[in-house]
Amino acid sequence: MNKIRVMVIDEQPYYRSGICGYLESQSDFETVDCDPTETGMACIDTWAPDVVLLGSDLASFNSMELGAKIARRYPNTRVIMLSPNPNDQELFEIIRSSAVACLDKKVGPADLISNIRRAAKGEYPINDNVMNRPFIAKKVLKTFQEMEIFGSNIEAVVAPLTNRERQILSYIAEGNSNKQIARILSISEQTIKNHVSAIMRKLNANDRAHAVVLAVRRGLINIDESPL
Repeated sequence: MNKIRVMVIDEQPYYRSGICGYLESQSDFETVDCDPTETGMACIDTWAPDVVLLGSDLASFNSMELGAKIARRYPNTRVIMLSPNPNDQELFEIIRSSAVACLDKKVGPADLISNIRRAAKGEYPINDNVMNRPFIAKKVLKTFQEMEIFGSNIEAVVAPLTNRERQILSYIAEGNSNKQIARILSISEQTIKNHVSAIMRKLNANDRAHAVVLAVRRGLINIDESPL
């Protein structure tokens, strides 16, 4: 079985050691303990990790710049930021750094392992943070729209969205869950799930957040306007 190689980059040796020790107890992980004040990017060059756990509060480096550099230089390495206090502004900067997840440094073992495994499979757990925090969702999506961050090579929409589907996407962009949207529109949650599945299929989207970004980029919804 190929193990997931996880590198822990943080300036606190006991914190690194604790995480590495716990992860090593799992049969599908191997770990690398990296002190950024001694080795920095050389660790990545040497070990080529699948996932990097990067402390967002480094004193010797700008963590966001380091995370972005890792993402640019090693596209197959997934960066998860570990923050002592992940507030909205920091979360926005973490998203811009191309990290695939943002976790509180006090995260429980089960959540940490789940996020690492998801990241290693190519998922973006950070989408959960975005869609659960409406302020961040709107700010991120507006930035994507203005900067055209996804470029011009996004897959074309394979089928037009209905008015109801665009309405539901707009509510998703505001951070509403399926249950909340069902309550707002006075229809069943299962009907909302069916619409979301159709939306993702039409847009060739990986998940709800990706669907919203694709729709914004294509001008199918406007995040500055409230759903009708």
